[in-house]
Amino acid sequence: MTKIALFASGSGTNAENIARYFAKNRQINVSLVISNKADAYVHRRAKALDIPSYSFTNEQFREGTQVLTLLLENKIDFIVLAGFLLKVPDLILKKYPNKIINIHPALLPKYGGKGMYGDRVHKKVIEMGDTKSGITIHYVNDKYDEGEIIFQDSFDIDPKDTYQDIAEKAHKLEYTFFPRIIEEIILGKR
Repeated sequence: MTKIALFASGSGTNAENIARYFAKNRQINVSLVISNKADAYVHRRAKALDIPSYSFTNEQFREGTQVLTLLLENKIDFIVLAGFLLKVPDLILKKYPNKIINIHPALLPKYGGKGMYGDRVHKKVIEMGDTKSGITIHYVNDKYDEGEIIFQDSFDIDPKDTYQDIAEKAHKLEYTFFPRIIEEIILGKR
């Protein structure tokens, strides 16, 4: 059984989607939710799904020791960033090489990097006049959104689309593909 920890900073819709996808899977289990915000809605979602969730301060997370201890105590094999906004510390990166993935709401390398998340990305897509956007699933390294790309999918942007329309299209792709790609990676099919 491969045990996953989900890292999330906000509402947790992607985290919930992933947890539900693996709920009856005999090979892969979402075992833990970790957040850098004690009041993040993801904790309520985790509780409703009977998944233990924990919070760490940004400082504790940057230092990494307490987070790593929790991961090891829970025998976590794989980490998924699902709307997580902090950089993963080297201590954790070294313990989980090619075992941490993230999803980004744009076609990297476009519109990635520190501070580029959520609506900020979608607004930038409109500002730049792009006719396509999409999602990128990638391995996590020591730089924001620069790890090896695993998967991308795109959609067309209508000239009348607002950033909210683009966000909605991106979310549909995230919900469809993120759990499947996680499963393929863990099962060695990708």
